[in-house]
Amino acid sequence: MSGDLVERERVALIAIAGVTVATGAGQVLAPQASLEPLLAEDDATTRHFFGTIGMFMVVVGGSLLEALLQRPRDRAGLLWTAGQKIGAAGAVGLGVRRGIFSRLALLVAGFDLLSGLLVLDYWRRLPRRAGR
Repeated sequence: MSGDLVERERVALIAIAGVTVATGAGQVLAPQASLEPLLAEDDATTRHFFGTIGMFMVVVGGSLLEALLQRPRDRAGLLWTAGQKIGAAGAVGLGVRRGIFSRLALLVAGFDLLSGLLVLDYWRRLPRRAGR
């Protein structure tokens, strides 16, 4: 049963990694499309930084995707991915609290928080290497 759960988590995380890459690429290519529904300021500086965040989403999501597809039992990098997801949730939540984003952005924060927690659970379930 535990092995089955790990595999289901891995499949869910593959989908999450794909969504992270796709939405990150969207932010790189058209940051204003993400800013508008969040009711965020849409100026050159904000678009630039939102595009930069999108680039990091592509990198982290791609790293997670590669780890899950190529090395499904490798724990390396999973904690960093979880940290990025949970940190992003906190940053978006703070942006809502400061009035930078609309409350709609809390859906994004919630997705990132749940994704980060799922990565942590997957990491926890993977066997540790001998000698560690």
